Amino acid sequence: MIHGEGRIVMATAAVFTTLGGISAALHGLLFDKVAVTNYGVLAVFIGAATFVVLLTPFPGDD
Repeated sequence: MIHGEGRIVMATAAVFTTLGGISAALHGLLFDKVAVTNYGVLAVFIGAATFVVLLTPFPGDD
């Protein structure tokens, strides 16, 4: 079992970052704002990658 409350809190923040990125990307697509779309997609990738890394058990986790 992973005893990392801090990692779980950060993973939750990463999920909300991903949701915000999805919202920004859709907003950019609907209103033809290329920069907003690009930053939204970037936020989705960063949030998803952070989520996966934070909740992956490492060999030192007991």
